[in-house]
Amino acid sequence: MERLRVENLHKYFGRNKVLKGVSFTVGEGEIIAVLGPNASGKSTLIKCILGLVIPTKGRIFVMGEDVRKGVEYRSRVGYMPQIARFPENLTVGELLSLVEDVRGRKASADRYIELFSLQPFLDKPLGILSGGTRQKVNATLSFMFDNDVYILDEPTVGFDPVASTHFKDEVLHLRDSSKTVLFTSHIMSEVEELADRVIFLLNGVIHFDGSPLQLKSNTGERTLERAIARLMREVEIENGS
Repeated sequence: MERLRVENLHKYFGRNKVLKGVSFTVGEGEIIAVLGPNASGKSTLIKCILGLVIPTKGRIFVMGEDVRKGVEYRSRVGYMPQIARFPENLTVGELLSLVEDVRGRKASADRYIELFSLQPFLDKPLGILSGGTRQKVNATLSFMFDNDVYILDEPTVGFDPVASTHFKDEVLHLRDSSKTVLFTSHIMSEVEELADRVIFLLNGVIHFDGSPLQLKSNTGERTLERAIARLMREVEIENGS
């Protein structure tokens, strides 16, 4: 079953063409990694899917709903930004309760509080927490509702090895539960461990859409990191850079 469809997506900011005809679909039970260097269009693509940025041209459907014509789909999407901005005077517990009230849905926060060892921090203000602990709160907020689609932007930045392992296990559990996950990452070992498909985006254009194994085979490289580097060089040569 199709969960996400992006059709001929263009986004211009003045004369700056950030996305240039991006198209792909993602089905249920699929983990897809969107890769590319800085300024490749990844963040703009995510913001368009979430309805935070209006495309210049093209359409996006989430759970069959056109994102430009409705907002119901947002209640079925879990989003984890790379850097979360929290009210620093609220405690962790207060924030979790606030988000549950705002979304108007029953959450399953206890499981993730235990998974990420957040119990000692529930009564502490967010402003005094370390970056890694704030990222665990960020993950809990994205996972604690039973969503159909999860969008995770550089999700493991700031995690220690234990938290990173728990996080990746949860992402794989989501796939096994027929959920759809789209994530970005600069950690290629993480991409190889999690992704069923890789979309490589450069200068707003998709230059590869397939499995990590296919990408390594196409480039003749043994690791995904080297395969991505070779693909970037080949695209630059094609474009005369």
